[in-house]
Amino acid sequence: MESSNPAGVRQAVPLYLVRHMQACIDFYVKGLGFDVTNTWLVDGEIRWCWMSMGDAAMMFQELAPASTSPNGTDQKLGLGVELCLQCDNALLMYERATANRLAVQEPFVGNNMWVVSLRDPDGYKISFESPTDVPEGTTYQEWNKPARP
Repeated sequence: MESSNPAGVRQAVPLYLVRHMQACIDFYVKGLGFDVTNTWLVDGEIRWCWMSMGDAAMMFQELAPASTSPNGTDQKLGLGVELCLQCDNALLMYERATANRLAVQEPFVGNNMWVVSLRDPDGYKISFESPTDVPEGTTYQEWNKPARP
């Protein structure tokens, strides 16, 4: 049988356009703990970078200053895009995000997974998801309530 992967494709890595590279780096690296593993510099400034956490990877490229839509307004970024990162413990990412004062939605259980969602500075939705046996629809607050005597 012939291989369905003759080119040896190993990984799909999304590329996101961003308005301000430093805000992007601050959010993903300082806020969530990603590592910048490769960069492209223009005049000493990072214009593109590759970030990773475990086996997950993303690329970001700063829009050129002249990047506007035909009507002269800024391009709308983050529309219709969600990055879902499967992990061992999504709730740890919730704790990290709240500790770093990032705006994060309350985790909930959906499709037998804890779902922790937030938006980056350009409006891209990023969700961390991990398997759980907690009942469907349970929120973090419901699940994390202290037991009453």
